[in-house]
Amino acid sequence: MVHIPILRHGQPYKSLDVSVVRHHQTREPFVEISQANAGLIRKDLRNQQAAREKLAKFSTAELLDICSRAAESFLNGSLPIGDAEQTPEDYVHQVSATTGMPHVMARRNMTKIHAALAEAGNVLNGLTRNLDWELLDQGFGELEGKPLSFYPRTDSLGVVLPNNSPGVHSLWVPSIPLKIPLVLKPGSAEPWTPYRIIQALIGAGAPPEAFCFYSTGHAGSGEILSRCGRGMMFGDAGSTGVWANDPRIELHGPGFSKVVIGADCADDWEKYLDVMVSSVLNNGGRSCINASGIWVTKHAEKISEALAERLAGVGPRAADDPEAQLAPFADPAVATRISQLIDHGLAEPGVREVTAEHRSGERVVELNGCKYILPTVLLCENSDHGMANREYMFPFVSVVKVTPDQLPETIGPSLVVTAITADPKLIRDLVTSANVDRLNIGAVPTTQITWDQPHEGNLFEHLYGRRAFQRAVAV
Repeated sequence: MVHIPILRHGQPYKSLDVSVVRHHQTREPFVEISQANAGLIRKDLRNQQAAREKLAKFSTAELLDICSRAAESFLNGSLPIGDAEQTPEDYVHQVSATTGMPHVMARRNMTKIHAALAEAGNVLNGLTRNLDWELLDQGFGELEGKPLSFYPRTDSLGVVLPNNSPGVHSLWVPSIPLKIPLVLKPGSAEPWTPYRIIQALIGAGAPPEAFCFYSTGHAGSGEILSRCGRGMMFGDAGSTGVWANDPRIELHGPGFSKVVIGADCADDWEKYLDVMVSSVLNNGGRSCINASGIWVTKHAEKISEALAERLAGVGPRAADDPEAQLAPFADPAVATRISQLIDHGLAEPGVREVTAEHRSGERVVELNGCKYILPTVLLCENSDHGMANREYMFPFVSVVKVTPDQLPETIGPSLVVTAITADPKLIRDLVTSANVDRLNIGAVPTTQITWDQPHEGNLFEHLYGRRAFQRAVAV
């Protein structure tokens, strides 16, 4: 069995306390992971400045070159994992084994992370608005003839990571070219991706001291977020809510992403059906950028029926099937529990499940000993209904009836909004809305990203502050 050690500033450490993660299908022990207690983390994080000094010796350009080399080894190389070697195919099978993600999805996410590393320069330009990299190295410089200076807000970035999809790990990668060491707490079922990224970066020349990797419990996670000057946390509303009032922590909770079809485009809704389907279905519906809501001013019944008909053709397939579009739940009980929550919401008036009319059996199905929830489309009569803003880790979407005057006020906090409209008032209202994090105008799937645009928040602004700066002219 593979053993994944703790990394203490890059040095592997095998703990007496281990967690055993089982294969999601066979339920046999699959991987052993060393656990870090809060005391060990506290001890290691007493001197974070030394790790930052190691990174600070590199120029930004040198660190971007390291990211570029790491991209290739992450995608194609054999990398250390504990005392063993991990090939790319090993990685795909291991991610699938503990999370349930089909191989084809694991490979797509692998490609996404490769792109994030390979395009790190473009990512950095997007985050910094094309600042000269030498300005970042020096700490001060000029922009359009005006003096400018930035300072690091922290000596490390602590990140509490999720299990849902490997692609989210691309969000913390820019920390390295920004010269901020990483303290990572992996998801309990998905240690594979952050560990492989770390090994790719070290192999490409990054200083090992810049990386801490602690599989740990709630107390250890709290220690990481409390002791690192800046943090990121992924999780549900319950876990992230604890840190909601701490400006040091960038929270990545449910996305509640949406497609909004304006009244001016509503009659042409069939043109945009592919955008709606891909927004809901891509990556098995496991990402915060998947649409969980389609908000429409007209034709809600027709749209929900068309979505249900398309999604009803998507069913479970074997993990190695290249056509697989759904992922099973690693814990079968979770699938049952989510389905029961949906049934509870459907008991309220003003909502119905449209997909129920397009399938022959139950919402929860089993294949090869794995439990899946089939794609689910609801039709909500108004935006106040309890099921209008719900998000689950499978292809789930509510088609919500709204009037034009209710947009965009009623949509609530939304990570991504794709607005299919040419209405200047609606566009202006969405542009000025504090509820919209990422905005797509036109037929752009919510799951489509570009590397020169921040995904959620701005990591550069999170890690660096701008100071007033003047420099006397030499006499």
